[in-house]
Amino acid sequence: MVIYLGADHRGFNLKKSIFDFLKNEGYEVVDMGDENYEENDDYVDFAEKVGAKISLEPENSRGILICGSGVGMDIAANKFKGVRCGLGISTDQIYEARYDDNVNVLSIAADFTEEESVRKIVQVFLQTQFRGGERYQRRLDKITRLEGGILK
Repeated sequence: MVIYLGADHRGFNLKKSIFDFLKNEGYEVVDMGDENYEENDDYVDFAEKVGAKISLEPENSRGILICGSGVGMDIAANKFKGVRCGLGISTDQIYEARYDDNVNVLSIAADFTEEESVRKIVQVFLQTQFRGGERYQRRLDKITRLEGGILK
């Protein structure tokens, strides 16, 4: 499984830390930018890069996006077909998001999340398996239909 990372200027330093952490844990990690700290960059550009990659293999890849609030990245990433991005606020919450909703992209609020908490959230995001089952898959199928603009 490939993990794609992206961050704007507010998440830049945290992204570097997450990248190093994941590499040390043995994960295959691809840095989608920003490569250099750029105070005037736009989070949307990095959400687009990661979202495009995840949409190619939504079941076999993961994305992690970091911006100040996490919300901008979350909104932008969810515009891509097959992307199920969730804003991670705690290990328990991201466990539920993976287990029940099969999120494949994690958005992190760099301005509101301590680095040690981020490592734990990332670990849970990557290690938790989707529970599956008819009820949960039915809900995901409805989300997929929403991507096409049709619910029923």
